[in-house]
Amino acid sequence: MEKIKNNIKKIKEISKKVMTWKGLAIVVAITFVFTQVVGLNLNLLAKVDSAIADYRENKTKKEVLPNEVVIPVWWNDAGRKLASTGVIDVGKFEKLFEQRGGIHEETKKLLYESGITEIKINEENAGQILNLLWAFGLANKNRVLEEGPMTEYDTSKFASTGGWSLADGNPMSHYSKHDFVNLDESKQELVERVAKGIYRPCCGNHTYFPDCNHGMAMLGLLELMADRGLTESQMYEFALKFNSYWFPDTYLTIAKFMKEKRGIDWSDVDPKEVLGNDYSSAVAYRQIRAEIEPVQISAGGSCGV
Repeated sequence: MEKIKNNIKKIKEISKKVMTWKGLAIVVAITFVFTQVVGLNLNLLAKVDSAIADYRENKTKKEVLPNEVVIPVWWNDAGRKLASTGVIDVGKFEKLFEQRGGIHEETKKLLYESGITEIKINEENAGQILNLLWAFGLANKNRVLEEGPMTEYDTSKFASTGGWSLADGNPMSHYSKHDFVNLDESKQELVERVAKGIYRPCCGNHTYFPDCNHGMAMLGLLELMADRGLTESQMYEFALKFNSYWFPDTYLTIAKFMKEKRGIDWSDVDPKEVLGNDYSSAVAYRQIRAEIEPVQISAGGSCGV
């Protein structure tokens, strides 16, 4: 019996590492044979059930937070321009992230090189990519910043404006001032339409009102995606992936809610629906947390640098 238990333990370990249904099938098949031929006790079966649950949880995590996402955008030498115009004070930027373990290689590439045609984001560099896109969204000249709801208030007082402490001088001197990306009318309308449909759980506003760093970074991302010619559905798809990296606990919890309460796998969700007010706003997420035990793996979601 001890030998059988050890074998089951090994199978469970393998199934956690092999993120395919093949690993799960092995556990189920072996368990069935053993229960029929050897007669394992219920306690051991419970352990196998636990292994299956762990498999499903790990599978969901991989779907919500894949090892890496590559998005095609014309970044070109935007990092150099952000530095040369003073939107990013490179000295401040480097010092900040050296204190947090160093600048990621992808971040260095985006900040210092030219001819960049894609952005790679993962769990390790998500915070640094957030800051780069924040700077881009803040500085790139766009109608959302000049005619949208931001103008109804003292624009300098928001977390996304006055809170940008990595600029050379006053961050408001760069607010919608630089022509990094110029969009034609159809692409501008696309950005505005999608921006109104993407919420964030930190403060509950949509991207058309980018009053915090996540909103400003998302605005910058939408501008880059529209400039590259991505479709509306592609923009929502990538936006959900970026939001998930920036708010990992939130979207793992939403994925758990979708599966347990709605019977929908994360791979089958509609990104536009999930990013909308009914799931991604602060109020909606509080309601979800009231219905299901939240997932906690990180302290992501800060609205500061």
